[in-house]
Amino acid sequence: MKISHIEHLGIAVKSIEEALPYYENVLGLKCYNIETVEDQKVKTAFLKCGETKIELLEPTGPDSTIAKFIENRGMGVHHVAFAIEDGVANALAEADANGIRLIDKAPRKGAEGLNIAFLHPKSTMGVLTELCEK
Repeated sequence: MKISHIEHLGIAVKSIEEALPYYENVLGLKCYNIETVEDQKVKTAFLKCGETKIELLEPTGPDSTIAKFIENRGMGVHHVAFAIEDGVANALAEADANGIRLIDKAPRKGAEGLNIAFLHPKSTMGVLTELCEK
């Protein structure tokens, strides 16, 4: 697979409204987009840090994977997302061929209209890995 850069870091928070003052007022970053991804049961807020984005992830329900993550591990870094130049479908096939456990068998729509897929952290050195393409 051909990775061009880190697309974003996903950070699980209980409340975007409570988290934004830290990122904006202390770190000096600016939130440029807030959206809800209904099928993932998550509200997202995006901030730019150079060419990399920070994605704050707030659960929209108690059965959200983000709610479960926070319950089990607390708030903090949830995943790292890589921008894929040769297509997420190709990257999934390559990862699968290399014995990597896939969470998604095919790309799906994510925040900001990206095609996304996740690799399971049990086969990626403990880091939930997201593959992204525009």
